[in-house]
Amino acid sequence: MADRVVLVIDDEKEVCRIIKEGLERRGRFKIITAYNGQDGFHMAQRAQPDLVLLDIDMPWMNGFRVLELLKEDSKTYSIPVFMLTGHNDDDYKIAASRLYCEDYITKPMSLKELEAKIDVVLARCGI
Repeated sequence: MADRVVLVIDDEKEVCRIIKEGLERRGRFKIITAYNGQDGFHMAQRAQPDLVLLDIDMPWMNGFRVLELLKEDSKTYSIPVFMLTGHNDDDYKIAASRLYCEDYITKPMSLKELEAKIDVVLARCGI
């Protein structure tokens, strides 16, 4: 039975599918998804996931704005967020850090590495 809920916010449905199948396969995570920033922010408020994986370039609201809103909201500010993006640029990484992003992972990513990083952050947070 999955005991940890991870919200994936990414407009690339294939990325969401790969993460969902890869992380749920072992039964340790329940993956929920949103395909744009606006829906993702509202889903985080409702579902209160243990961790959010967040893309940057998305319709309706980009990932930086979502991260900003998550960290400003009393319901979601303590949820750890990983940026999961194709941008491998220092300016993007610095911007994410300034918004209290826990980790910055570039696509394509290794599911094994992603799972290990999630485990480390959730253990540190006592989840």
